[in-house]
Amino acid sequence: MTDSKAAVFTAACVQMNSQRDVAPNIAAASDLIRAAHAQGARLIVTPENTTILEPDKKAALAKTPVEEEHPGLPAFSNLAKELGIWLVIGSMPVRAEPTRIANRQFVFNPQGQVVARYDKIHMFDVDLPTGESHRESAQVRPGVEAVVADTPWGGLGLTICYDVRFAYLHRALAQAGASLLTGPAAFTVPTGEAHWHVLLRARAIETGCFMLAAAQTGIHADGRGTYGHSLIIDPWGKVLADAGTDIGVVTAEIDTALVTKARYAVPALTHDRSFTKPQPRLSAAGE
Repeated sequence: MTDSKAAVFTAACVQMNSQRDVAPNIAAASDLIRAAHAQGARLIVTPENTTILEPDKKAALAKTPVEEEHPGLPAFSNLAKELGIWLVIGSMPVRAEPTRIANRQFVFNPQGQVVARYDKIHMFDVDLPTGESHRESAQVRPGVEAVVADTPWGGLGLTICYDVRFAYLHRALAQAGASLLTGPAAFTVPTGEAHWHVLLRARAIETGCFMLAAAQTGIHADGRGTYGHSLIIDPWGKVLADAGTDIGVVTAEIDTALVTKARYAVPALTHDRSFTKPQPRLSAAGE
């Protein structure tokens, strides 16, 4: 697959330390988005949970309005329009049901219009070796639809955080026309140290896409740490920018001709073959 909209432009990832209340997080994100624009960025991505990281589930639900009433929507719409940028809010949780939220990503065009929404599909339900435990599905309603947004530089495939571990999603996005992928996250420190760079580089290489992965960083309200290291990666797997662990912005030049070059060199997206799956194996105990 090739990208017919080859162009060179600057993209940015915003790295934040979101806390418990929506208004201060919107203000902090807006300041960083302005800083990215001042550095020439035309496409800017913010992290997962840009508008809130509230550890108490009951409080988080109470602080999460339905989309139509969320103050982030007009704030980021007006900002995208004012700056004339493509703005991806990595996720802005919104109330989806009386007792559950949607972990929703928004894409704004330079006119301030929402041109795409994506609800995180894969839920972070894990028990880490450190004793840290998460059950995202207890409060978040999983999404059911993969999304590619149209931009001047080609398709933008949307994913969020734990989605990065599911290669088939990224492959489907690339085969549907994505040449750029988002991977905003609030990765834990232990999983980040072990897997963050490897997983994101693998997804970029497998799909021949640029990866724009904006991240949360530092210590949050419940004492939980996030890994940081917002990354911009090219289609050959080269890391173009790494934010480290500081709050701030990283930028990189995106040359979409590299998508065509990578996919011509290794046209793996066109090499799918059907096969018979192996039968499930019995355990040693015969269960």
